[in-house]
Amino acid sequence: VFPSLAHAQASVANEVYRELGQPSVFLFCPTEYCSSLCSPSPSQSCYLLTLGQELLPGISVIWTGPKVVSQELSATLLEEVEGVLQRCPVIWDNLYANDYDCRRVFLGPYTGRAPGLMSRLRGLLLNPNCELQANFIPIHTLGSWFQRELGGCTHPDHTGMEITAALGDSQGPQEGTYSPRETLELALLDWVTEINQQALEPGR
Repeated sequence: VFPSLAHAQASVANEVYRELGQPSVFLFCPTEYCSSLCSPSPSQSCYLLTLGQELLPGISVIWTGPKVVSQELSATLLEEVEGVLQRCPVIWDNLYANDYDCRRVFLGPYTGRAPGLMSRLRGLLLNPNCELQANFIPIHTLGSWFQRELGGCTHPDHTGMEITAALGDSQGPQEGTYSPRETLELALLDWVTEINQQALEPGR
């Protein structure tokens, strides 16, 4: 019936989107949802090109970055995706996901995401650890990063990646930059407070 998988998926997605009354939030996860799954590249993928042309403009497309679990996201890398999809992507961030290896828990700060990304995104979703309590630091530091983005206080360097103070730098972060080390320390302080409050609850 359809000339390609992309045409079939776009047709079904468009029909469902219309049937639901074209809601303000409608997410579509493509088969090629990161650069490493595209052949030969996002900008030359016939699959993504078709989706960009066929999907209705109000449908948001999910993207995880260069890989399924991306260590870095930059505005430059997102430009290519935005061009081929003809819309800003919604980042499904797997930085903390551990459903593929539940022996690991990721407790570090939100990092590796370039300043100025928000203008390239339609949204950002964080895929957390499977263990609920382990997500305090990830969500807390994501909030700090997001506040910096909203405040426009971030300044990309020549590579487009974030500028942060060295971990051993006693001078602290440069003014106006997002510092993973600083936000980690703030998150740990709040987490200790939360743990102490829970410890005082009856039955704890």
